[in-house]
Amino acid sequence: MRIAFIGQRGVPATFGGIEHHVEEVGSRLAQRGHDVTVYCRANYVPDRDRSYKGMRLVRLPTVSSKHLDAVVHSLLSTAAATGRGYDIIHFHALGPGVFSPVARVLNRAKVVQTIHGRDDERSKWGGAAQRMLRMAAWVSAHGPDATVVVSRHLADRYLEEYGREVAYIPNGVETAPGPHPDDEIGHRFGVRAGGYLLFVGRLVPEKAPDLLVRAFQKLDHDLRLVVVGGSSFTDDYVESLRRSTASDDRVVWAGYVYGPTLAQLYANARAFVLPSHLEGLPMTLLEAAAYDTPVVASDIPPHLEVLHADGPGRRLFAAGDEAGLVAALERSLADGSAERAGAAALGDTVRRAYRWDHVVDSLEAVYEDALGRR
Repeated sequence: MRIAFIGQRGVPATFGGIEHHVEEVGSRLAQRGHDVTVYCRANYVPDRDRSYKGMRLVRLPTVSSKHLDAVVHSLLSTAAATGRGYDIIHFHALGPGVFSPVARVLNRAKVVQTIHGRDDERSKWGGAAQRMLRMAAWVSAHGPDATVVVSRHLADRYLEEYGREVAYIPNGVETAPGPHPDDEIGHRFGVRAGGYLLFVGRLVPEKAPDLLVRAFQKLDHDLRLVVVGGSSFTDDYVESLRRSTASDDRVVWAGYVYGPTLAQLYANARAFVLPSHLEGLPMTLLEAAAYDTPVVASDIPPHLEVLHADGPGRRLFAAGDEAGLVAALERSLADGSAERAGAAALGDTVRRAYRWDHVVDSLEAVYEDALGRR
């Protein structure tokens, strides 16, 4: 099949869960003999890059603003993909997929869209943007030939809200082989194995890093907090976070971290903490669990799909409850050996259940169904 991906910032992936998803899926599709093109944003992918892991990269301009970045690039990408003879045009995320009906009308290709989360509910958007994204959510249920979601919770919502049965294909996970010494993170961030809590994600209100910082400052433990991530058109929010810890040198603002250094941070953390109010199916949660790292997470449905219930190695608290997060952190820190044993059992389950090769098997089946080949 000839396949085009539209909506992601591009590959190689640095920051961004959708970008990592497209890289993992697209590279495996290319390995299986498919012709894969990824439409990339010029402000994300260097001009020198023309291909990566068997995928052809098409770099197009965009407008680097919160409201126009994704939409402008997706419009240009849809136009560029028209008439190119693709079998599948695959959109990612709500906003970019607003052009899926256009792609269906102008091409013989079948159109697929993956929903990674309900972007219309993210707090960074104002009223007009939220209304546009709610319209995009409706389009995602009616415009593509096939709609894919990454969590069972999203599948239930599409059936309930739109009467649309969608394909459930979760994210996958792949861990770097060990061992993972702490030399690099010790040099860069001044932390050692077992001596810090870890947060990884965009610094946006719905991921609640502010809640984590407040809860961390109430702990009576000799630990540090490493916050990996950066702004997503949320500079004022990030600045407020940094001001709140200006006098607390235990909080390390690491910025975006990738590759082996991020693997060291995951593998050596005392616990990974994800206090989000809103998620699709967070790859950071899967990655932390796959490194056998104890997890503390809010009890939102996507997290419960992975963690199921509170227990050693998988501590839960009510989303938004600061005292509950403090208590969950204290439970996670109380008995290190029990937490590590529970985390190892969770990691084994996650590595078996969330595999990228299974993701690609399911996605190929969606493509073939759309093309009428099955």
